[in-house]
Amino acid sequence: MFDNICKFLAENFSTDFATWLLGEPISLTELSPSELSLEPIRADALILLESAEVVLHLEFQTQPDVNIPFRMIDYRLRVYRRFPQKQMRQVVIYLKETSSELVQQNTFTIGGTHHEFEVVRLWEQPPEVFLRYPGLFPFAVLGETNDRASTLQLVAQEIIGISDQRLLRNVAAATAILAGLVLEKGFIQRVLRRDIMRESVIYQEIEAEAKAKGRAEGKAEGKAEGKAEGKAEGKAEGKAEGIRLVAANLLKSQMPLEEVTKLTGLSVEDVQLLQTEIEGESR
Repeated sequence: MFDNICKFLAENFSTDFATWLLGEPISLTELSPSELSLEPIRADALILLESAEVVLHLEFQTQPDVNIPFRMIDYRLRVYRRFPQKQMRQVVIYLKETSSELVQQNTFTIGGTHHEFEVVRLWEQPPEVFLRYPGLFPFAVLGETNDRASTLQLVAQEIIGISDQRLLRNVAAATAILAGLVLEKGFIQRVLRRDIMRESVIYQEIEAEAKAKGRAEGKAEGKAEGKAEGKAEGKAEGKAEGIRLVAANLLKSQMPLEEVTKLTGLSVEDVQLLQTEIEGESR
């Protein structure tokens, strides 16, 4: 979910990201991984943005990933194969603070090959950097601060100043979701009005995904329950049929009805009915 929010921001506020990471407000458009000849290794945390001169490759990570260095060189080569004339900037953005050494890695090295990429650990970035552009507001609360609650309140004030209501709703929703990595949900909802967030494209997409997932899980549970019930019913029916077969054999061997009842656990009425059926078959 957090990765998808970051992708949404990068796609819809690409100029803000370009200004932050490239140093100039270049207009960028999305580059589909399918344009790079091979299927993507992983699509959920990946965003590729391009201009006429440069490709910006962003990877958003909530948790450390040992495969990041290889993914960086793999995509660098894919982009070079497709656009050998273009420059490329690759940035891995880690969202949540961790002591793992993996978030320090910015190279891929094997015999004779060395590749470098950039790494941004949000918790080391001053929040002021993100308060300059609406598309980066949601990252401020994840920045280097000793008071995330106050930072969120500061972000909320900046969001209120956005005149475009659609833009305001989307930024507020993205801020609320990313703030969930470091703050309690109740506090976030007090600072950022929930009714505004509910009208955002991001919030609606997440709700739709959650509902679809719930329906799929409910369907799977129903299937499993139905299968278990059917199996149990089948077992019970098979067992009952087996007891009736034993009782029939005992009756055919001339065992008294009372004895058959005791041995099989069937009621007197059931044994009498079974005896009538046997007698009818022998006529």
